[in-house]
Amino acid sequence: MCKVLKVSRSSYYCWLKRNPSKRSIENMELSERIKKIYDQSKGTYGSPRITIKLQEEGFHVSRQRVARLMKKQNIKSIIRKKWVITTDSRHNYPVVENKLTRDFTVVRPAQMGV
Repeated sequence: MCKVLKVSRSSYYCWLKRNPSKRSIENMELSERIKKIYDQSKGTYGSPRITIKLQEEGFHVSRQRVARLMKKQNIKSIIRKKWVITTDSRHNYPVVENKLTRDFTVVRPAQMGV
């Protein structure tokens, strides 16, 4: 494998024994914290809100970094559709009289039981 990658054996074994870098340790800690914040928000927070929460907790982190770590963990915010009002009660049209008055007893088809 070392021949294919054109790396000396000693370099490969040195790389295997190397401790994780400071940045990778920070990324692991941030990833754990991001997951906790995401779970607390029931999956509704995206990278902007999570970034704000992390900055409030004292982490110096950018939104792009949070987005990258979220993507690495396959975390996506749940986007809910906004509720739209479909009924317009303030109109000038005549309102039809309520002939049934919530009496749904039926004598025969298409006839009201009064």
